[in-house]
Amino acid sequence: MAFKKALSKNVDYTDVDSSYLANRQLKKGAAGWVLLAGLGVAYVISGDFSGWNLGLAEGGWGGLLIAFLLMGLMYTCMVFGLAELSSTLPTAGAGYGFARRALGPLGGFATGMAILIEYAVAPAAIATFIGGYVRALGLPESVPIWVVYLLCYALFVGIHLWGVGEALKVMFVITAVAVVALLAFVIGTVPHFDAANLFNIEPTQAAGASEFLPFGFSGAVAALVFGIWFFLAVEGVPLAAEESANPKRDMPRGIITAMLILLFFGASVLLLVPGTAGADAMGVSDNPLPEALRHIYGADSALATFVNWAGLFGLVASFFSIVFAYSRQLFALSRAGYLPTVLSLTSKRKTPYLALIVPGTIGFALAAWLQDGGLLINIAVFGATVSYVLLNLSHIMLRLREPDLPRGYRTPGGIVTTSIALVLAAVAVVATFFVDVLAAGITAIIFLLAIAYFWFHSRHRLIARAPEEEFAALAKAESELQ
Repeated sequence: MAFKKALSKNVDYTDVDSSYLANRQLKKGAAGWVLLAGLGVAYVISGDFSGWNLGLAEGGWGGLLIAFLLMGLMYTCMVFGLAELSSTLPTAGAGYGFARRALGPLGGFATGMAILIEYAVAPAAIATFIGGYVRALGLPESVPIWVVYLLCYALFVGIHLWGVGEALKVMFVITAVAVVALLAFVIGTVPHFDAANLFNIEPTQAAGASEFLPFGFSGAVAALVFGIWFFLAVEGVPLAAEESANPKRDMPRGIITAMLILLFFGASVLLLVPGTAGADAMGVSDNPLPEALRHIYGADSALATFVNWAGLFGLVASFFSIVFAYSRQLFALSRAGYLPTVLSLTSKRKTPYLALIVPGTIGFALAAWLQDGGLLINIAVFGATVSYVLLNLSHIMLRLREPDLPRGYRTPGGIVTTSIALVLAAVAVVATFFVDVLAAGITAIIFLLAIAYFWFHSRHRLIARAPEEEFAALAKAESELQ
């Protein structure tokens, strides 16, 4: 009786037969912790090749350094919390599943939708950066850039439709090439570093402006958005929980290892790109790493050409892996009835084909229409920062409400660690409005419309058999029995 009551409070559930979940199965055991760490790096590594440098034009090198340090701290604290949550509640819902258990159906849906906005838009931003790298390699101006975007979506969504095991292995190889390129870039630029190049942007008249902060205090706040781009989407590792070999052990190892690698490479490019080619020039570059190398070694530099080609691998790795992420988040929300259930159907190869195709179509349309990577970053970051607030809050609430819940890993520092991340995430939400109030405002409206969809429609049609719903209902039933 308590279990039934737990299911029905504030929401209504639709009865489904055994075939419902049978038609919505993912491939088990496709990834160990090494592949998961590779997935975490792949999500983010494009941020080292393009996008972050636009923060130089917002806050100067000093502002972007502050942003990197604050957002690096936020992500590190949050990753420790996610390592615990993913070892405790290992489902494809990940962020939605964590928040569903801690904050209820509305909190779970809000978190899932914020993540979905982030993951649906981020590949569109990355596609525009891929276009910039391809142009730099000699793509004729007569070829419309949207053709590059279309090829990206068609090819890499297609590989995911082939199968998750194959897709993760392809992603791992692509990421390895990008990592080699970053190491080559570091080795090639260290001897030519000049600290004076970091501060070659003329200070403005803004409050607090200086050589270190040429755009003042407000510029440093605006740069927070681009500090996030160094790490955006690493939180997606837990989305592979249902496809991992041993999630309680592998999830913490994978996501923490990925974060350490990303901190190293992020700090390296932040220092060496503007430190060799100048912060002023790099703040407007579409392909900053190759440009920095050409500044040192000349236009015909073999190293610059290699990094340019390998930079494409880095961009592709992130594009490729975030396609995986948006499909799993959409799959989980659909399987549980928060979004139309048809979107969670899986093929004979255990891939959620509509959850791959539908957001991919939307992302391509956004990239082709806007062709503005900076604007798309702002939209993706708004969704991300909202989800970070809710994810860290979920860790804190679960620690307080369910201290005896079996956990495969425990966050160092406990709720103090995730409280630090929570505060910084809230600051980051505000910072999105400093960069582009229109983009943040439109995204906020879309988010609120999604909440209205849940409140007036989908909360009356949820699926009790979905794993995330069963976890939450059992927990509530047990507490009521006690």
